[in-house]
Amino acid sequence: MPNIKIFAGNSHPELAQRIAQRLGTEPSKVVLKKFANQETCVEIGESVRGEDVYILQSGTGCGEVNDHLMEMLIMIHACKIASAERVTAVIPCYPYARQDKKDKSRAPISAKLVANMLSVAGADHIITMDLHASQIQGFFDIPVDNLYAEPAVLKWIKENIENWRECVIVSPDAGGAKRVVSIADRLNVNFALIHKERAVANEVQRMTLVGDVDNRIAIIVDDLADTCGTVVKAAEKLKEAGAKAVFAVMTHGVFSGPALERVMGSCIEAIVVSNTIPQHEKIARCPKIQAIDVSSILGEAIRRTHNGESVSYLFGNVPL
Repeated sequence: MPNIKIFAGNSHPELAQRIAQRLGTEPSKVVLKKFANQETCVEIGESVRGEDVYILQSGTGCGEVNDHLMEMLIMIHACKIASAERVTAVIPCYPYARQDKKDKSRAPISAKLVANMLSVAGADHIITMDLHASQIQGFFDIPVDNLYAEPAVLKWIKENIENWRECVIVSPDAGGAKRVVSIADRLNVNFALIHKERAVANEVQRMTLVGDVDNRIAIIVDDLADTCGTVVKAAEKLKEAGAKAVFAVMTHGVFSGPALERVMGSCIEAIVVSNTIPQHEKIARCPKIQAIDVSSILGEAIRRTHNGESVSYLFGNVPL
């Protein structure tokens, strides 16, 4: 593909390699290092004048979130002032996405701050996947393509769960109801909802199940697996309600803190996540984790954007 450059940050070089391979190219040369005082240093290793530049950097769950964010901002700025025609930030997992509203006094809206930083750095376009709240797209004054892992999730369910026509799709909280209804409708199965009450952040106090899962396979669907406290408690609740087996499907597998130990000790058969965040080490430590490759969706979105084609096909289909 002429006039295209794909640069990878330190967060997920393997995903960048897969995307570049799909596009029949190689990731472009960039040197990323730190000075002795821990300042980030970026050296773009080839000309980007007049090129269509794509900078891939995943946010949350790839170690040093703030370092990776700063690295991406500097790379965008470096390409912009080197006369790149257009700079697109490809952010499979958007950082600070959960801080998307002012839910208490003096709380920041950090997702909006990140949007401002990306725009000021010089990004012309954003490609991301399964934003925690879709209204984050409205924080930007530049085009945002929020891709969905849903087609890949549907494909995995049909290929890996034998009696998927008898399953129930479950949302672990009220916020994910829309996502769950969409998947249940496309599979033509029932859905259920778990209402949770939190005492403090990352700690669930009480759960109430709305819906019938008796003698059914329950599939919990959400956008983010972080400490996994919610999903493990939800699985226990579903087992108590008579579910035959419990699976969990999440787009972004962060797995921070005691998450892996919780998953291993839980009644969940398998927890399936996409590779928007590197998963090799986590899979090695926890055999219950499985990864879906979404590089084809991201790669096709880049190809269509570069050629000026519509990306709406990807909202309902996995590219071949």
